[in-house]
Amino acid sequence: MKKTSTRLADGRELIYYDSRDDAVRDAVDRRPLDPISTTSEIRRDPLLGDAVAIASHRQGRTYHPPADECPLCPSAGDRLSEIPDSSYDVVVFENRFPSLAGDAGRCEVVCFTSDHDSSFADLTEDQARLVLDAWTDRTAELSHLPSVEQVFCFENRGAEIGVTLGHPHGQIYAYPFVTPRTSLMLRSLAAHKESTGRNLFDDVVADESAGERVVLQAEHWVAFVPYSAHWPYEVHLYPKRRVADLLGLDEAARTEFPKVYLELLRRFDRIFGNGGTEGEPLTPYIAAWHQAPFGALEEHEGVNRDDFALHLELFTIRRTSGKLKFLAGSESGMSVFINDVPPEAAAQRLREVASS
Repeated sequence: MKKTSTRLADGRELIYYDSRDDAVRDAVDRRPLDPISTTSEIRRDPLLGDAVAIASHRQGRTYHPPADECPLCPSAGDRLSEIPDSSYDVVVFENRFPSLAGDAGRCEVVCFTSDHDSSFADLTEDQARLVLDAWTDRTAELSHLPSVEQVFCFENRGAEIGVTLGHPHGQIYAYPFVTPRTSLMLRSLAAHKESTGRNLFDDVVADESAGERVVLQAEHWVAFVPYSAHWPYEVHLYPKRRVADLLGLDEAARTEFPKVYLELLRRFDRIFGNGGTEGEPLTPYIAAWHQAPFGALEEHEGVNRDDFALHLELFTIRRTSGKLKFLAGSESGMSVFINDVPPEAAAQRLREVASS
């Protein structure tokens, strides 16, 4: 992998990740851009104890542009985009309309491919490996920023999820705090360790790996629908050797990951049809990497970073063909999920649509 860092016209950082060591990235951003005022504020909820990012500048962000004006496609002739070069493998750049900025963290965009009409599932294994390497590199770099306590790599796919740019891409949020969801995991991890002396993640993975909800087993990875899945179709993907973050993956796990992950994504596109070829649109999903915080964990006594287990959670809000799972009164009002699809049935369906 070759990494080339440059600056856009308004000063934001852009990084090319190339599979070829001889790649030359010297294109200049020719747009007359002025920096956007990106004042993000983190407010704490005194009742719940969680955090809300206030970012009013995001009201003006790009919203469903036509394909020939996509800001994530390479620049071509007089059509200038966020990527100055005429082609790329993988690109990461600072979000022009970030939810988190300055002392309130940092947000980046990850473009998986220059092909506007493809998706992550269409990537080759080599391309998917390059994305994994980019995620890992950005996790390492962002962890050194003084305001950052946790790095979150994720992908939103599909208009139903709220995606406003159709180009295949994901995002990275570098939070200045430990997120509420991770705090809940750490609390459960600490309680389990105190009561049993064992690691909760290890016990969960061992139990699920021997059960009926396994979707895919490989030498270094296991994917399963969790016992208490919140979403209609939800898969958790773990490396079999527990590591705290993407940086901890060894070469064997990195090499195997693309094949495993691409198979999972392709199965998701076959849950309700044949990958969008029979009238059913491609399955909307969220893919979320959970990594250990880089900040101190004093409030979770007896737990350290090495106790956390890196894993990816992949889920869709589509519950059946043509119908979505909406977060209504119980989910949005009280954070109590109601799942219409039994996890065992979801796992069975995801096994049925395996590649032949």
